[in-house]
Amino acid sequence: MKTARRLRPFKPLLSVAALTMVAALVFSACSGAPDSSEYDVAINDGRVIDPESGLDAVRSIGIRGGSIAAISESPLRGRTVIEARGLVVAPGFIDLHSHGQTEENYRYKAMDGVTTALEMEVGAGEIARWYGEREGNALVNFGATVGHIPVRMKIAGDTGDFLPRDAAITKKLSADELAELGRLIGQGLDEGALGIGFGIAYVPAATRPEILDLFTLAAERRVPVYAHLRSHGEVEPGSAVEAAQEAIANAASTGASLHIVHVTSTGLGQTATLIRMIEGARRNGLDVTTESYPYTAAMTRIDSAIFSEGWQEKMNITYGDLQWVTTGERLTAETFARYRREGGSVIAHSIPEPIARLAVSNPQIMVASDGILRDGKGHPRSAGSFARVLGRYVREQNALSLADAIRKMSYLPAERLSGVAASMKNKGRIKAGADADIVVFDAAGVIDRATFENPAQYSEGFRWVLVNGVAVVQNGQLLDGVKPGRGVRKER
Repeated sequence: MKTARRLRPFKPLLSVAALTMVAALVFSACSGAPDSSEYDVAINDGRVIDPESGLDAVRSIGIRGGSIAAISESPLRGRTVIEARGLVVAPGFIDLHSHGQTEENYRYKAMDGVTTALEMEVGAGEIARWYGEREGNALVNFGATVGHIPVRMKIAGDTGDFLPRDAAITKKLSADELAELGRLIGQGLDEGALGIGFGIAYVPAATRPEILDLFTLAAERRVPVYAHLRSHGEVEPGSAVEAAQEAIANAASTGASLHIVHVTSTGLGQTATLIRMIEGARRNGLDVTTESYPYTAAMTRIDSAIFSEGWQEKMNITYGDLQWVTTGERLTAETFARYRREGGSVIAHSIPEPIARLAVSNPQIMVASDGILRDGKGHPRSAGSFARVLGRYVREQNALSLADAIRKMSYLPAERLSGVAASMKNKGRIKAGADADIVVFDAAGVIDRATFENPAQYSEGFRWVLVNGVAVVQNGQLLDGVKPGRGVRKER
């Protein structure tokens, strides 16, 4: 007769505590909830606005290794914790038209919420050298096109240092010189330039076929064109409409993507017509975009082709509407003639306020500063463009919504660039996996302080600015000794 075996009590392989932890981890993975580990930076309880998804809600953000690792409805733990209650948390702003590519200018960009500043109109002539000078030494992200202007200046032997002042303005290039122009621009694209930049108005001797050939090159290389049009204002022939027709026709015939810079200072009284042309081109399948800065004055070199005979009629202004950057004085016929011989920068009060507001309020027109400061001298757009949109046009005038403003300043420029630089798909957004280029600002207090008389004044209201997860502005103060900016290049 067999005796029954005594059964041993069941012992689980894992303790109850361990099973509970496993269950919690499984739940976290399935639900998308962030884990409880500590992040490099936690931004807690801010009003998060993501222009890609439309998220506009109180959330907390965990940052690890320069990227957004988690977005949570509850606060997160981090080695650095930013308490953002009552503040807006948005993607860092992307300035597509930033001539000031120096340490001085990057400081004012960061204090204006800009985390990526790009030289896309004039561009650079020697791309590898240009990027090499900034790698590891920049407060914000940076990048450039290869520029028709600097390459043409080199070939023509122009004596200007930034914009043409003699030979490149008047010289018609020979067949051999045109071939060299194309070769050097192609070399710049090989070295990672983000497209081809044009300032056609500054080189009036450049023929229409010369420009068309470079649009063709852009299409073949699948890079966009960033163009200052051939002319501005309402005087025919040579109006802004005529100039826009040239560029849009070139884009249509070659298949090149086209970005028209500063639509207001080009269009002036014809700005509404230019916007209608751009919108019509887009409806009919062309890739055409534009930008504006939120000011009623332009700035350029007085010794450039912009101030050739007929400038008063084209801009509908006179000497007293010009302001000498160095001294702040308004010009006369005599001082205009003297400064034009000497050379230097001048502000042109030529953009009516309704025109500036028209472009700023359009949800499809990007914001870009066209800014440059040299030793504290320049135009206030260099330091205050983005804060001015948020303070003057969103809060004070209700010309557009806060969400639309953020979209115009972050997501739209990131999308403009994403076809040539896939890394830009990780900028201009607040989502898991995106680059931690982030601004935290006070929507009730953000404002520009830069003026035409004193342009070198930091904007107010940006409490924190992070570039690739590293704070460059902390509690409203610029930080010294940090250089987290990275080059944005064409990705081959």
